[in-house]
Amino acid sequence: MASLGEDLLGVVNKLQDLVFNTIGNDSLDLPQIVVVGSQSSGKSSVLENIVGRDFLPRGSGIVTRRPLILQLINVPSNSDRPEGDEIHVPHTPASVAGQDEWGEFNHIPGRRFYDFGEVKREIENETARIAGNNKGINRQPINLKIYSPHVLSLTLVDLPGLTKVPIGDQPGDIEKQTRNLITEYIAKPNSIILAVSPANVDLVNSEALKLARHVDPMGRRTIGVLTKLDLMDHGTNAMDILSGRVYPLKLGFIGVVNRSQQDIQGNKSLSDALSAERDFFRTHPAYRNMATRCGTQYLAKSLNTTLMGHIRERLPDIKARLNTLMGQTQQELASYGDVAFAGKEHRGSLVLQLMTRFATSFMSSIDGTSSEISTKELCGGARIYYIFNSVFGNSLETIDPTTNLSVLDIRTAIRNSTGPRPSLFVPELAFDLLVKPQIKLLEVPSQRCVELVYEELIKI
Repeated sequence: MASLGEDLLGVVNKLQDLVFNTIGNDSLDLPQIVVVGSQSSGKSSVLENIVGRDFLPRGSGIVTRRPLILQLINVPSNSDRPEGDEIHVPHTPASVAGQDEWGEFNHIPGRRFYDFGEVKREIENETARIAGNNKGINRQPINLKIYSPHVLSLTLVDLPGLTKVPIGDQPGDIEKQTRNLITEYIAKPNSIILAVSPANVDLVNSEALKLARHVDPMGRRTIGVLTKLDLMDHGTNAMDILSGRVYPLKLGFIGVVNRSQQDIQGNKSLSDALSAERDFFRTHPAYRNMATRCGTQYLAKSLNTTLMGHIRERLPDIKARLNTLMGQTQQELASYGDVAFAGKEHRGSLVLQLMTRFATSFMSSIDGTSSEISTKELCGGARIYYIFNSVFGNSLETIDPTTNLSVLDIRTAIRNSTGPRPSLFVPELAFDLLVKPQIKLLEVPSQRCVELVYEELIKI
């Protein structure tokens, strides 16, 4: 049964890659575990503990600014080293560098990262490339696969942490943007919600559980994770929460202990942290009786079991949805006509024919020879002509070319460019000095003209 589950998850991962690269994530709802939590809830530490590697960016404010689709794939130990464009840890023995573990990004196909510090930097670089260097968020996900003999096969989605107050040059509605992005993922019926909440904060204030309850009011597909159990006030514990008496969830709560900020700054290894976590639950007077049902190792096993069962349960619906999408695609393909191009061997010819047909139709719309010309409003080439001739022309007429240019400025420029010699004509250098600043007045209306023409071309 375990083998069947692993195979099913492999198929789902392939589907996820295919959907992401073709029709988009919104077209097919695939089973996955969505990790939700507020800033400083320990969400990133939970993920790193599950993977057993430091690979997520850290810092103040929002660090996760794009969804990270994380596919954990279990591989045999001492597997053959893959060929390709590899990034190795310099001057480090293979046993230390972890050559049995590597990461791959969908946006860099064929390259395998053996240094997880490089994985972290690539996440930062790819985030900045799409979302910019400020603290804003972007909904376009980053796809990362991690192969390791030390992980259980899982598909996790790490989302930006919930925040209330914008910092720096963040947009004023950053909280709304973050909530909308999280809701977009957790509202999907096939998503399992991993709601991360710190134990040293009252559970009624957990933003993760509030969002989860909004889309999963019965708590059927929500797993609660309670972090920072070691930071609770002396003499208190979270037994009532972990036992389900405070906030009942069908999939229950699991307690974990992560590295503190001091541990991270002191370079405490994840293996030492996991060992300390096990010791904490085994020796704590309140938790030792349920130590086998707490900790990162139990969390990973529970997530693996839950996800495999969820995939098997949802498989008929996924198959039906795939058949529907295939039927719609085949119907759309048939609408392009020409049965002679049917079959895989004629794909290139069909694509070329469609591109030629599109180019011809596009040029017809520009030239005004299209059979679908509107009689109600300007469109195509006529609209573009109107933009250049009327909109752009009127904008140029409103510009005063002598703005901020006095007669004294002109005389001074001429005198400075002629030096000690008198000049009958205006020197070219003086003309350039005077005209260049005025040309900048054309920048704004020109950019607006380009935007309007671009919008019209998109409509065509």
